[in-house]
Parts: sequence; structure tokens; C-alpha cells
Amino acid sequence: MGHREDLLEGAKRCLLQKGFTRTTARDIVKESGTNLASIGYHYGSKDALLAQAYVELVEDMSVAFDGGAEGGPAGEPGGEPGSLERFTAVWSNIIGTMREPGSLWRLSMEIVAMGDDMPEVRDHLARAQREGARGLVTLFMGGREEDVPEETVDTLGGFYVTLLMGLMVQWSFDRQHAPAADRLTAGLRQVIEAADRR
Repeated sequence: MGHREDLLEGAKRCLLQKGFTRTTARDIVKESGTNLASIGYHYGSKDALLAQAYVELVEDMSVAFDGGAEGGPAGEPGGEPGSLERFTAVWSNIIGTMREPGSLWRLSMEIVAMGDDMPEVRDHLARAQREGARGLVTLFMGGREEDVPEETVDTLGGFYVTLLMGLMVQWSFDRQHAPAADRLTAGLRQVIEAADRR
């Protein structure tokens, strides 16, 4: 690996150990075995490097969202795309990552809370969140990300991101009462039944 990759891997470790605001450029240099000048040369700033490291941590975790669900073959969530079974399987996998100690979701809460203080980082992560919404659509509904229309990203993708952010908050603050996947599915079923009666 070169300095660019070493910095990125070191920044990931620092984020998980110390969080965004407590990680210094010197921490990253120590963890990566590089030098201070490398941060500016390869990423422009420490914050830009940490933002990129965070995005990659989320992308790495997204593999866990679709693999190993009960009822689905390895690497695929259970249930047909668009079904309530798929909805349950995917949320079960996502919630499983929230239960893990040292979860990335605590770091996510920190980053959400400090967004207005770091507009450049916020803008970078907002673009990444939009692509995440596109990925969530295909995870639940099937298909390829490149085929998802922008309107679907704005509507269905936004719906899934809103659920994800709400779950993140609940699992961070009140794990005892945070919904499991079956409760989310039961809630969705009630919404569908109420809409069908109209």
C-alpha cells in the first residue's frame, strides 16, 4: 500500500477508536505510519480524509446488510424483492450491525450532530448518503443501482434512509425499546392495511 491507502486505513481505525472530533492529524499519522504532509497532499485536509474514511466504513458495513439473512442464500437477503419477507430480512441484518459492540452507528450519531459545524464534511457525506439511498432501493427491491431513477432515489430511497436514521437514533438512545425487524414489518403492514381501506 502507498501513503494514500495507509492514511485511509489509519483514519478508519482512529474513527472507530476515538470518533471524529477527538481524532487529530497526529493520531492518523501515528496509526498509519505516514507523515503530516501526506494528509494535505493526498486528501487536502484531515477532515476530508476522515469523511472519506467514514464513507468507506459505511460501504464496508453495507455488505452485512444483505448477507446471511435467514431464508436467503449466502450473500442474498431472504424473500422476494419488494416483499414483506425481504423487508424483514434486510432490517434484521441492519439491526444486527447496530447490536455489535463498537458499532459504527455511534460514530454516525456524532457526525450527524456536528454536521452544521463542518459544512464541507456535511456536503461530502450528503452526496454519499444519496448514493446510499440508491443502494438501499436495490437491496429491498432488487435490480441494479445504475438503473434506479432519480425520482425513486428521492422517494423510496428517502423513505428507507429516513427509517435507517430513525433506527440509528433509537438504537443509540434506547436499545431496550428500539424496534426489531418484525416490529417494523408489523408497522408497515398496518400502514398498508389502513391505506387499502381508503
